[in-house]
Amino acid sequence: MGGHKEQDGARQGFDVADAAPLLLDPQGMVSSWTGHAERLLGYGATEVVGRKFGKLLTPDDAERVPDAVERCRSDGDWAGLMTALHRDGRRISMTVRLTQAVEPRGRTSLLVLLSELAGSAGWDMSRSLLEQMVARTPIGIAIVDTDLRFVWSNAALEQFGGGPAERRLGLRFADIQPGMNADSVEAQMRHALETGEQVIGYEHVGRVRSAPLRETAHMLSFTRLDDDRGSPMGVYYTVVDITERHRARQRLALLDRAGQHIGRTLDIMNTAQELADVAVPGLADFVTVDLLETVLRGAELPPGPLGDSARVSLRHAGYRSRYEDLPRTIVDTGAVVTYLADSPPVRCLTTGRSWRQEQLDPLAVEWIEGSAGDRESTFLELGLQSVMIVPIRARGVTLGVTTFFRRRREDPFDADDLALAEDVVSRAAVCVDNARRYTRERDAALALQRSLLPHHLPEQGAVEASACYRPADELTGLGGDWYDLIPLSGARVALVVGEAPGHGIDAAAAMGGLRTAVRTLAALDLPPEEVLAHLDDLVDRSAGDEGAGPEGTYGNPVGSGCVYVVYDPVDGRCTMAAAGHPSPAVVAPDGSVTFVDLPEGPSLGVGGPPFESVELELPEGSTLALHTDGLLLPSDRDGDFDTDRNRLRQALERSEPTLELSCRTVVDALVPTRPYDDVALLMARTKRLDPGHVAAWDLSADPAVVAEARRTATGQLTRWGLDELVFTTELVVSELVTNAIRYASGPVRLRLIRERALVCEVHDGGATAPHLRHPRATDEGGRGLLLVSQLAQRWGTRFVPDGKIIWAEQSLTPPPE
Repeated sequence: MGGHKEQDGARQGFDVADAAPLLLDPQGMVSSWTGHAERLLGYGATEVVGRKFGKLLTPDDAERVPDAVERCRSDGDWAGLMTALHRDGRRISMTVRLTQAVEPRGRTSLLVLLSELAGSAGWDMSRSLLEQMVARTPIGIAIVDTDLRFVWSNAALEQFGGGPAERRLGLRFADIQPGMNADSVEAQMRHALETGEQVIGYEHVGRVRSAPLRETAHMLSFTRLDDDRGSPMGVYYTVVDITERHRARQRLALLDRAGQHIGRTLDIMNTAQELADVAVPGLADFVTVDLLETVLRGAELPPGPLGDSARVSLRHAGYRSRYEDLPRTIVDTGAVVTYLADSPPVRCLTTGRSWRQEQLDPLAVEWIEGSAGDRESTFLELGLQSVMIVPIRARGVTLGVTTFFRRRREDPFDADDLALAEDVVSRAAVCVDNARRYTRERDAALALQRSLLPHHLPEQGAVEASACYRPADELTGLGGDWYDLIPLSGARVALVVGEAPGHGIDAAAAMGGLRTAVRTLAALDLPPEEVLAHLDDLVDRSAGDEGAGPEGTYGNPVGSGCVYVVYDPVDGRCTMAAAGHPSPAVVAPDGSVTFVDLPEGPSLGVGGPPFESVELELPEGSTLALHTDGLLLPSDRDGDFDTDRNRLRQALERSEPTLELSCRTVVDALVPTRPYDDVALLMARTKRLDPGHVAAWDLSADPAVVAEARRTATGQLTRWGLDELVFTTELVVSELVTNAIRYASGPVRLRLIRERALVCEVHDGGATAPHLRHPRATDEGGRGLLLVSQLAQRWGTRFVPDGKIIWAEQSLTPPPE
């Protein structure tokens, strides 16, 4: 065949029993033709004798004949594969051998032996040929008997240690290679011996005698040998060193592991620790990750390597050791570490280039100031032999350094190890920088939100209140949950919990806008459903103003939720309304928990039916629990509503000594430390105002009743021991009652409430709010409300179904017990 390569060298054991012989003269002409040759190729002697031998072959092989003849004359013999052309045109693959022959007259001819290959697996090779093959192959080959003892091995097996073949005879695998797992290898031998199944490509990692201090990888294959009767005689196996391929797979596996395990969170310290965890033990025995302090704070960094500095202070952000005695040599994670001037870590930080040392100076001291206590530890004491230092750089910014150590002297870090370390660190650096950027944004958003949330709940006498806020974890970002407690007129209080959509600064900004709007609307003393209606209009107008902007415009509150509750401690009445928000839970004084059947109106700004309110009377000591939806769905957005409510009910039923502890216990029970969504919980335990602290009188719409109202109020203040407020209260009562009689219609009602302030309320049937005027010096009237505003701490108007109430508050110092 034209494409076959010739097989050079003498074939001393060539089997000529079935070969067809013929002779060639020195010029390569056929000089003698035999009947065997005629049967093989179909040509008669008259057709062949005198013709060139090459005419009997394919054109490609004919061109090889002169070279084969020449090599036969120089070497005395030549053998190879060629393709002949049968007389009928068929191609016949055959073995061709040329040997010099001397005729009786001393004339030198060439003996040609032709042997057809059809029907055979290959050459009929002699034992010497087979011995050459097994002796010259680079693959280790051995044969063990049924007792798994060596009976033969080739020279290539010696490269793995264990001595020459004759020394192996009669020994077991464990005797030859004690550093490898002989049990697992012999188990494969027994499997092949017992089942007759070949074991191909069995990979084994261990320490062979030729390299006892270094792990190497080998691929073994096992085949059973049978005698002529089919009985097992032993096992034939081959060994190939695949250490480089094994290490390449390890490198790829390490990179894959780095991609899966580094950067699973947006926490800087966790990411640094993940880098150390991935590198040990696959790449190093001991790894430290040190980050600049500014990185941990999320600060913006200048591009490029660090400037030259005599000292560089970082913080240990992560470390991992393969050995128990190494962690004692470093400071705790999170502690400051200062590298000595011109030490390799400092050079890596200032140049931005990696550094590798195959063999450390065993007497060199560590590079950290004050390492190992008050004295310096040498690398010899620590057993560290080889080191790599790789700067942590991402997006052109230097973040810190990662240091890799090995203890094994026989396996120092090489250039491939450094390239792998740089690849792993570069991947981790992007994750660290992402975490740094996120930390900066999250801290800013958290600071903004905390500045917008109440620093403490205001003092008031209507409820005992406590709140708990838990921000979302780093993967979802800070949300827009908020809460508030707003004192209202008449000793009442408003409780509010809301949630703005989105995460981060956008959500915090939207939350701040909503909270400000709610406080403004609360100052108007509107019913809860009207507060939500005005808030819905405000959000809708805000979205319309931003209309052309992209989705998720900064601070867009569309889709926000809110629940607004007003509690009156005088009569224990509680009125509430909700906009796309869970209804509150009520814990009765006996500890039972119910949920208010409150219509959940549409979310703010999305449109829908009008908001509805619900009014109920709460016994003193009842606890209202207002919360955002993160409390019910702490881990994901999917869940069973009834199941979530049952979990909340069970948490609220737990009795705690204080309301603050109850609030925190509920959040801890239902919400993980790093929840999917942020959570706000506001709990308020209701109080009832002592009936003796409320006094009310119905007045007729007669101007003469103003004097009676003054006397009645004065008498009540005297009974309350508030004589210092008599004068101002007389003026306030006089002006408010006079205005009600003069400008309103229907009956007039005067009420005094003694709580943390003295509240004077005048109710009339009018629907018009009074206006504060600034009269001129010549005007005869119009000074009543101006006088009230000067005397009272605050004053205002609130509308009720049957009219309006004008009220004024005067502070009490100290507040009554």
